[in-house]
Amino acid sequence: MDDLGVDSIETAVMFGVAMEAGVLPFGDGKSVVRMLREEIGKGTPLGRILGGGTANVGRVYGITRVPVVKNQAIPAYDPRAVKGIGVTYAMSTMGADHTSGYAVATNILSVGGHVDPLAKEGQVELARNLNIATAAIDSTGMCLFIAFPALDIPACLSSLIDMINARFGINLTGDDVTALGKAVLKIEHKFNVAAGLTAEHDRLPEFFSLEKLPPHNVIWDFTPEELDAYWNF
Repeated sequence: MDDLGVDSIETAVMFGVAMEAGVLPFGDGKSVVRMLREEIGKGTPLGRILGGGTANVGRVYGITRVPVVKNQAIPAYDPRAVKGIGVTYAMSTMGADHTSGYAVATNILSVGGHVDPLAKEGQVELARNLNIATAAIDSTGMCLFIAFPALDIPACLSSLIDMINARFGINLTGDDVTALGKAVLKIEHKFNVAAGLTAEHDRLPEFFSLEKLPPHNVIWDFTPEELDAYWNF
């Protein structure tokens, strides 16, 4: 996939949708490898459809169960059972990107506290705060993985701020870093609105709200109003 220049998450989800469309059988790994090399790699008509991504394959073959937001495929975490990451998928300015606000940390790993992954309570606030923090960290050029210690080790964030202040000769505080994250998200959101995106694009595909996920038999049950409250900052 790296050699071909295709994303390993997007392409894997795309093949899942292609399997549902009957392009290849479920679980047929050999066909996946062959299509990567012989179709996508060589730019055949089929390869151009597949290489166009998950949403494109869904449109071409008329598939309705297409797990994308803003045309970007969701990663490994199902939003019905990890609702915090579902809010991130829906509200991220980039589409269904787990790295923009990794709520799995708090929902599943109990990093930075714990919010029940199966319940709606606290999930919008969790995703919002993580997205703000992530936007700020991304702006520094630091690896996103420092967010893990930053959630649980008080000295981590203060050390990061000290590094930034020492490098640029400034006097940022923790509040300044939070303000930076908020400003980044608002600028990105303003760009999306100018590009024609609306609140309707900040939604998960309908099938998540209709099909129960075993073993807890949960669905995605956030209202539009609950999701829109994400931007109240």
